[in-house]
Formats: sequence, C-alpha cells, structure tokens
Amino acid sequence: MDALPLTSCHDDLLPAGDGVVPVRVYKSAARRKDAPVVMHLHGGAFTGGNLDSGELVSRLLADAGAVVVDVDYPTGEATVFPTALKTLDALLAAVHKARAKLSGKGAPLVVAGEEAGGNLAAALALMARDQGHRKLSGQILIGPMLNPCMGTASLRQADAGYGECRWMHGWRAYLGECEDGDHPYAAPANTGRLAGLVPALVVSADDDPMRDEALAYARAMKRAGVDVQQALIAGPSGWPCSLMKLPSLSVLQLPWASALRQKLTDFLTLIPPAGKSRLQPA
Repeated sequence: MDALPLTSCHDDLLPAGDGVVPVRVYKSAARRKDAPVVMHLHGGAFTGGNLDSGELVSRLLADAGAVVVDVDYPTGEATVFPTALKTLDALLAAVHKARAKLSGKGAPLVVAGEEAGGNLAAALALMARDQGHRKLSGQILIGPMLNPCMGTASLRQADAGYGECRWMHGWRAYLGECEDGDHPYAAPANTGRLAGLVPALVVSADDDPMRDEALAYARAMKRAGVDVQQALIAGPSGWPCSLMKLPSLSVLQLPWASALRQKLTDFLTLIPPAGKSRLQPA
C-alpha cells in the first residue's frame, strides 16, 4: 500500500451515558493551535461500518486541519432510533469536555458524517439547537441519508437496485417499529424548523445517490437563515461506497478526494473559536 500522509492516530474509549464508546483519534502534524475538533460518524446504512470504514474521511478531515474523533457507534439492532442517537448526544458532551486535551481550550467542536453518519450528524445539530447547548460550532454533512421516502431522482438513478435495496433496508432497520419514524431527529429532511442551526457544510457528488436530498436540505437551511456552504463534486466518485474504503495514497489523490479535502479545509478555516456563533474569516 502507498505511504499515507503523516497523521498520528490512536484508539481510545470515551464515556457516553452508562457506558463507553470506542473512538479513534486522528491528528495531523501540521494542525494549528486550537484546531477544530471534529466528531466523525461513519457510513454504513445504519446496519454496518466501523472505525476502519471511517478512516478515509477521518484522514481527509485531519488533512484539512482538524483533530478528528472517529466514533464506533452502535449499528444493527443497537442503532434503532433513538438508541444510537442518545448515545451519540452523550458522547458529544464528552468530546466537548475533552477539547482542551485533544486540541486546545479554544477549539471549536464540529460534528461530521457521511451517508448514515450524515443523518446522525444532522440530527445532533438539531438536538444541540433544541437543547440550547453552545457546545457545537458546525456540522459537516457528506452525502447524508436524510429522507426515508427514497423518492429522489438521484436515488432512482442508483445502479440496478443495489443501492435502493441497501438503503431501504437501512431505513427499515433504523426506524424499526418506531412510532416516531417521521420525527425530525430520525429523518432530518422532515423538519420544518431549521432556523438557529450551527453553520453547515453540505457536500455531495454528481453520482451520489443522496445528491438530491443533500442539496434540498442545504437549500432549506439557507432559506431558514443558516450559514451554509454547499458543494457538488464532479463524478465519477463512487459515493458512498468509496468513502468507506480503506485509504491509500493513490485513493487520497483521486480528483473527488482532493476536491472534498479542499471543501473541508475551506469550511474548517472559517469556523470561529469556541463561544462565537457565526462564520467569519480566520
């Protein structure tokens, strides 16, 4: 395998509720003082994924200047709404408390995720606003799963039913028999109240099955007055599957990976220090 850029990583356990959650922490040698701390949630259609499948995006985030806490959150039966989300909300508080140790006292906290992890990241941002918490400074949504209706053109264009079956199964696994399946925390696309959310970066790709719901959510946040940066990366990207492959130097240098890294860098550079509430030039 090609040599990867110099980024240190180590595994750890962080408290969340009555238990602990495995995490992997990534730090770039070139990061700045009080670099943003990003809690990253991998994809896997709510039914799979682990710390290894979160490595590629975690490395791109670290390359973009963040200290990354990649989370091995519960999947499968343990993910049924709202179990995993409650665990992650508790974990977000733990990561916030550990900011000084991870990066610096003034480090802002950002939540990020791709595909199913993008759903959870968007839900955590909604929860943080509703709970009046000031702990979150930004959200990064990469091809997020937001709408269980699965009626968008980009999903219908997904290859030969594979994606449709996979994500339909994922939504059924996540929502289960839940009577609140249309709750905004479960399906953020259903929310009618987006004002007051932290600044957002929403990224999709031309060939991403989640493209239409991601861009629709970005537009809705903009209409609600949220600071939003949105980007559509040229294909072919192979998203979301390519986002969850083990990285190599050649993969990290692909056009879509370079474009995503730049979008992440641009957004993280504008995240203000902890305690401030809007994007502003560094």
